[in-house]
Amino acid sequence: MKTLEAFPYSNILVLGLAKSGTAAAKVLLKNNKYVRINDGKAIQSNDQIEELKEMGAEVIIGSHPFSVLDDIQIVVKNPGIPYDNPIVAEAEKRNIPVITEIEIAGLLTKGPIIGITGSNGKTTTTTLITEMLKCSQKPVKVAGNIGKVATDIAQTTDEDETMVIELSSFQLQGIKNFKPNIAVLLNIYEAHLDYHKTFENYKAAKFNIFKSQTKNDYLVYNADDPTITEAIHNADSIKIPFSRKKQLKEGVWIDEQYVYFKNERVMSRKDIVLVGEHNLENILAAIAAAKLNGATNSGIYQVLTTFQGVKHRLQFVDTINNRTFYNDSKATNILATQKALGAFKNSIILLAGGLDRGNEFHDLLPFLKKVKGMVVFGQTADKLAGIAKEAQIPIVVKTENVQMAVKEAYEISAPADTILLSPACASWDQYKTFEERGDMFIQAVHTLR
Repeated sequence: MKTLEAFPYSNILVLGLAKSGTAAAKVLLKNNKYVRINDGKAIQSNDQIEELKEMGAEVIIGSHPFSVLDDIQIVVKNPGIPYDNPIVAEAEKRNIPVITEIEIAGLLTKGPIIGITGSNGKTTTTTLITEMLKCSQKPVKVAGNIGKVATDIAQTTDEDETMVIELSSFQLQGIKNFKPNIAVLLNIYEAHLDYHKTFENYKAAKFNIFKSQTKNDYLVYNADDPTITEAIHNADSIKIPFSRKKQLKEGVWIDEQYVYFKNERVMSRKDIVLVGEHNLENILAAIAAAKLNGATNSGIYQVLTTFQGVKHRLQFVDTINNRTFYNDSKATNILATQKALGAFKNSIILLAGGLDRGNEFHDLLPFLKKVKGMVVFGQTADKLAGIAKEAQIPIVVKTENVQMAVKEAYEISAPADTILLSPACASWDQYKTFEERGDMFIQAVHTLR
């Protein structure tokens, strides 16, 4: 069993269970720590809670009394719990540190860590790096916001294995000393302001990924993003830029024919099968991180000539009667849909809609030139229909949900059209997750056959 040698706290509050809280609690209990668990939504008894009690945890569920902080030295917070939560705010008043489970994962990991963050493209880049290392015969495991709890994976990672971690702003806001050996910073746009309150807070959380890096670590960053280039100016780590707009002697770049790592030609651009200009940035970032970790050009080539996208992220689904279907259900904001629309050269039937967060969608207007039809649904259907009218899109159909939208989109489409689900909205008005929404789209496409 791996031990938490550099974790000096004895009395810990785990705030919020879910996957990350449960994993953190188990690790702490195995390391003979006193663990108090507080979850306001958990039910009184289930197998998970009973197991934690048997391991020695004190469990307080159903409410959040301030007394849960008594005698506590540090709080391990579920990333989804905001910092204005009363217990978190009270902990900060009492000068009790508040961290996320990622900090513990970092202490458990003895091998190299590659951490990836950004407003968009994290999962695609994380997956690309992992596959490039695998195809280069490098031992690797993947974890983090991609769906696998980092603390769980860290316990099974050997010293010669690289752990590739997708990191959200929620996770990064709660780190103190965690640092990846290779940090990847993809892009920064306004997002999650309901959680972070201000863009400055959001940026600060993202930039935590490199704050503890040393001169022996690497920072792979987007040289085309002015917010990032300004922020990394004083970073201590070795800076490796990537760009799809300019030649970089010390970074990763691309011209009309080839992809380069510094002055080394890696592969031909025409052999890349992943669609979208925005994915070129993800590809360049992945190449940089993978090459720094020992990936071979042949391994990189094998991945980029076969990889067609992560599920729900501009994922190719099928071609039916010369119409191609793409599932971009992960596009839960306007920026993501802008990027998706820019990925195609032919006419598009756009399926969009979902939770109304107060957006007016005018930022979509410049990107709707190739859209010949829109099918809208969910709470934002009327708003999006209004934007479609403003963009003079000739065919606009309002329907109830994604499943019905697929049928309507097919009926108004023509051969050579792309039928694209890219909602520009969160899914929670009708679906539990964007994954559920994407699965409904895929199922509906297959039903067309």
